[in-house]
Amino acid sequence: MRPFLFNLFNDPAILGLPAWPRRLLAHFLAGRRAKFARAIYDLLGGGSPLLPNTLAQAAALKASLSDLGCVDVVPAMRYWHPMTDEVTAQVRGLAPDRIVLLPLYPQFSTTTTGSSRQAWIETAARHGMTVPTNAVCCYPAEPGFISAVAKLARPIYERVRAAYPAKPPRLLFTAHGLPKKVIESGDPYQTQVEMTVAAVVAALAIPGLDWQICYQSRVGPLEWIGPYAEAEIIRAGAEGGPLVVVPIAFVSEHSETLVELDITYRDEALAKGVPIYERVPTVGTHPDFIAGLGRLVRAALDRQDVIAPDGGVRLCPGSAVRCALSLAARK
Repeated sequence: MRPFLFNLFNDPAILGLPAWPRRLLAHFLAGRRAKFARAIYDLLGGGSPLLPNTLAQAAALKASLSDLGCVDVVPAMRYWHPMTDEVTAQVRGLAPDRIVLLPLYPQFSTTTTGSSRQAWIETAARHGMTVPTNAVCCYPAEPGFISAVAKLARPIYERVRAAYPAKPPRLLFTAHGLPKKVIESGDPYQTQVEMTVAAVVAALAIPGLDWQICYQSRVGPLEWIGPYAEAEIIRAGAEGGPLVVVPIAFVSEHSETLVELDITYRDEALAKGVPIYERVPTVGTHPDFIAGLGRLVRAALDRQDVIAPDGGVRLCPGSAVRCALSLAARK
């Protein structure tokens, strides 16, 4: 846990400090958080399912691209193995003629996709990789992604509504939080989360649907974007209504879905008077999601550098000065 946490906190996109004080603080924070993190992974049997889930997505995507000829789909992790540097060496050994960088973060943030792309650029340079490379920046409203979320959410919503006719359930869309100062600096993440939710609500087309966006996984003393998930759970309990929780910034099951949502928030919800608490699975290898990823890859093969999901049109408002397309244009 300590090396993983050190890698996380030592990322300049996470802690925007000069190198040596960032390393010192990363060592301190990793030591301080390791015991808490180990307790979380103990609840998962001592390890995370994230890598097996990602490998399954890679295999499904490779199968969907088989008509393109020889295609390899290789996962790279940002803070633990298989890390970008080792994957870069592996990819170089495959001698590809084209590379597409495809994030498993639907919504762009400098702290996630931006950091991962920068890690690839740096390691590719060290390994002498000169292969033409394109990068998908984001896909907050990609039709396959949205369809998968809606198809997974609808039957759970209908089951809860039938089980508790006294009050319709509220869909609680949860996304990983960020410090407010990150968004204020021009990061488009929150705007893109709102795009995703608007698209899912439209796809569900449930008359009078009660829904709310909230943000989870808040740590530290800084003010984070809200509303906070904990506050929304308390509000639902006070109103006496059931909750159907929909993770819309995660595409795989891991500690923040299986522990934070399924255990911590569930226990809190039931303790605060929420009569029913259900959670929608992440999209995983849902066929609609994999098909959507395939469309993104095919579009990227016809473009250069960073591409938006529709082939180049900027999604983010002008105030999002740290949009992927804006950052790419400066380089």
